[in-house]
Amino acid sequence: MDLEFLQTIDKQVLVGLAMTVFFLLIGTISFLIPRKPKVCLDTDNFKQFKLVKRAQLSHNVANFTFALPSPTSVLGLPIGQHISCRGKDSQGEEVIKPYTPTTLDSDVGHFQLMYPQGRMSHHFREMKVGDYLAVKGPKGRFKYQPGQVRAFGMLAGGSGITPMFQVARAILENPKDKTNVHLIYANVTSEDILLKEELDELASRYPDRFKIYYVLNQPPEEWNGGVGFVSKEMIETHCPAPASDIQILRCGPPPMNKAMAGHLEAIGYTSEMQFQF
Repeated sequence: MDLEFLQTIDKQVLVGLAMTVFFLLIGTISFLIPRKPKVCLDTDNFKQFKLVKRAQLSHNVANFTFALPSPTSVLGLPIGQHISCRGKDSQGEEVIKPYTPTTLDSDVGHFQLMYPQGRMSHHFREMKVGDYLAVKGPKGRFKYQPGQVRAFGMLAGGSGITPMFQVARAILENPKDKTNVHLIYANVTSEDILLKEELDELASRYPDRFKIYYVLNQPPEEWNGGVGFVSKEMIETHCPAPASDIQILRCGPPPMNKAMAGHLEAIGYTSEMQFQF
């Protein structure tokens, strides 16, 4: 009887040990497998994000940092797409405008917007740290997969640099992506150049894959970039030639976009080789 009792106890101990080892293995595996970060955007509903930092970069340029719900949260914005921001203009009327963050989903816990122009500029000027911004998304037609083209040519004007910067940074910081990027960036004065420090850093870190050519309408005395408006000759010199495995992206004020479309057509870029944000 005692022997049967001991055998029963031994079986119970073995089962208990087996169950313990099993759950320990499950726990270890689940710990080692990286969890997908929580995505914060909602395509149908506006969500509120808190302004945690505001940095005035110049008299007309500021950088806004908004916190996500947790330090490991990501915005959930595909490369080259944008968000819709809701606010009020100077007359108190509701405004909804599209903006492209300068951050990627690799920048966890927050996202950043450069000082927006247009009717939303009043709303951003009035924002203080601790205020909330209503955002929804993602929005946009641009879809990117690493290696889908051999090279991008980019034509940007003013605040149109933000989607270009987002795409260029995502490409260059991906070690598996070998796409080359050629950017022409136009502004009125040198003080108007947004993200210049960040762009120059990318050019320094990836000299063989990222080329940038600045164009100013009113350049300073010491200036080695382009002068005037972006011309057909500038595009031919600083962008990849028309081919089935290249694409030209453009984003700028409407007059610039119209002029660039004319230049690109004259050079021989087909509509399939172009995309306008």
